[in-house]
Amino acid sequence: MSNPLTHDGFDARFIVNVVAPYVLTKELLPLLGSEGRVVNLSSAAQAPVNLQAFLNKQSFDDGEAYAQSKLALTMWSIGMAHELGPDGPMIVAVNPASFLGSKMVKEAYGHAGHDLRIGADILTRAALSDEFANASGRYYDNDRKSFADPHPDALDPAKNVRVIDAIEQVIR
Repeated sequence: MSNPLTHDGFDARFIVNVVAPYVLTKELLPLLGSEGRVVNLSSAAQAPVNLQAFLNKQSFDDGEAYAQSKLALTMWSIGMAHELGPDGPMIVAVNPASFLGSKMVKEAYGHAGHDLRIGADILTRAALSDEFANASGRYYDNDRKSFADPHPDALDPAKNVRVIDAIEQVIR
């Protein structure tokens, strides 16, 4: 795949995977209150985020863009959850499971992947079950079938703030 760019030169994968869900969440916050839930689709594929490259509109290869954007999504999810505290909605990042039967998995790995219902089930549970009632600011790894630590960068509050600040720069 070529490096898809937005009309203003940003990597489209970052805009779709990171910025769009952030903007949507911010817009919905007044409606969600403390009873709402935000379930962000993360991934086990997470790599350190190069915010300068993103902000300077530098190109990423496919795997790099995907892994960095999924960590950035996880970082702002954790950061926003902590910022909002108990008065905000439950915000959780979920790895639905690796190698689900998607076009991306088939093209990248030559593997048909596992049943997509595995991912749909965990995302539904995150949105509706009591199991996730107190999950705000956490990461769920469906490969492990449990809450787990994401990439270490997502556990650094200062780095999470920098990701949120970068997103805010883009949307201003």
